Amino acid sequence: MVISVPRLVIAAPSSGSGKTTVATGLMAAFASRGLAVSPHKVGPDYIDPGYHALATGRVGRNLDAYLCGTELIAPLFAHGARGCDLAVVEGVMGLYDGAAGEGELASTAQVAKLLRAPVVLVVDASSQSRSVAALVHGFASWDPEVRVSGVILNKVGSSRHEEMLREALDESGVPVLGCLRRAAQVDTPARHLGLVPVAERRSDAVDAVGAMAEQVRRGCDLDALYALARGAGELSGAAWDAAEVVASSPPPPLPVPSLGAAAPRPPHRPERPRPQTPDGLRVVAVAGGAAFTFSYAEHAELLTAAGAEVVTFDPLRDEQLPDGTHGLVIGGGFPEVYAPELSANEPLRKAVAELAFGGAPVAAECAGLLYLSRELDGQPMCGVLDVSARMSERLTLGYRDAVAVSDSALAVAGTRMRGHEFHRTVVEPGAGAAPAWGVRAPERRVEGFVQQGVHASYVHTHWASQPGVARRFVERCRTS
Repeated sequence: MVISVPRLVIAAPSSGSGKTTVATGLMAAFASRGLAVSPHKVGPDYIDPGYHALATGRVGRNLDAYLCGTELIAPLFAHGARGCDLAVVEGVMGLYDGAAGEGELASTAQVAKLLRAPVVLVVDASSQSRSVAALVHGFASWDPEVRVSGVILNKVGSSRHEEMLREALDESGVPVLGCLRRAAQVDTPARHLGLVPVAERRSDAVDAVGAMAEQVRRGCDLDALYALARGAGELSGAAWDAAEVVASSPPPPLPVPSLGAAAPRPPHRPERPRPQTPDGLRVVAVAGGAAFTFSYAEHAELLTAAGAEVVTFDPLRDEQLPDGTHGLVIGGGFPEVYAPELSANEPLRKAVAELAFGGAPVAAECAGLLYLSRELDGQPMCGVLDVSARMSERLTLGYRDAVAVSDSALAVAGTRMRGHEFHRTVVEPGAGAAPAWGVRAPERRVEGFVQQGVHASYVHTHWASQPGVARRFVERCRTS
């Protein structure tokens, strides 16, 4: 199979240069021309893909060579870009920045090479003139395999400033494909973990994306950018397919009735029978809404391929789990922002606890861990785990090489997965009697909790790297 989707990688010398504004604006501008645009984001970030989805009307997808392996970058790209006229890939950090201590691994440059895609460098030109040529020359010549094929100048102050920048870049050999003036209306609010997600400000986010598109239309040569994208090299290989990878993954060992440490079941939380669904399907409820916005689209696709009916619910609004729920996935997000509202929804908190204490499989990552705790910043949560959670001044951030310590509904002990942590909260204690993961960096430690069917941890993982996780989870839904 040959993959020939026109594509661009939008990169920058450093974070804060305007990649998200330019990439999102390009996506929206091309989509407004009637093109089917496939949005992608290098790295583990969950928030930018939400803005990409708003700009294109398609699911924003991540391309992370650390979490998924280099061999899955092109197949995952092809899966997301199937049937599209153009793909726009937003980079992460600076062009050559990747996983700490791992060389080029997980960098935008590496992904661009794996996709054989031209790179457009977004440069914050607000405090420079002729020096911009030296900067661009350095990035364009650092790695001959990375094709830096154009520059978009951002935060340009005036017509005279633009003229000086263009004159300097004439000597670099890298064409200027856009020039964007300073524009406050495209700014998006941020807080302790980055931009505020689309789900929390949808109307304002629509306006912001519209402003980005208009700025890009006025300042960029869209025809030249599309021509550049069409010059991307062909890729060989098949697109990633959830059904195929689940079918080819090793069959999961038969789950046992109780995995890890068993928690006492409070008398006021009796087990309730979970109704059967047709054809052996089991409902897997996935938390969504404003408090739980972090998830990779491939997880739901893998669960569906493994035989689950995936139903989204909102813990801020829904007082019960979806009918027939046999398993629960609670990903990342911002429960710390919505702790009072989550706590006030007592009927749902009780329903989650009943499901967990009844032995159903529950996969909780980061925000999900906080939601399952006894309390979060003094607000009662679900009480599934006997831990207390609170906000912290310290940012925990980075990739993790993790090994499953305990057999769980997700994996057998010894299973190795790569993950990512990104939070400003702590839970005490940080690990249970049966920990979820052992991690090697930045220090060796165990973390997380395996308790009956619950697997709860701060570590975010990408199941495309281990599709057997979804198969094992759904099988546990059938037998619990």
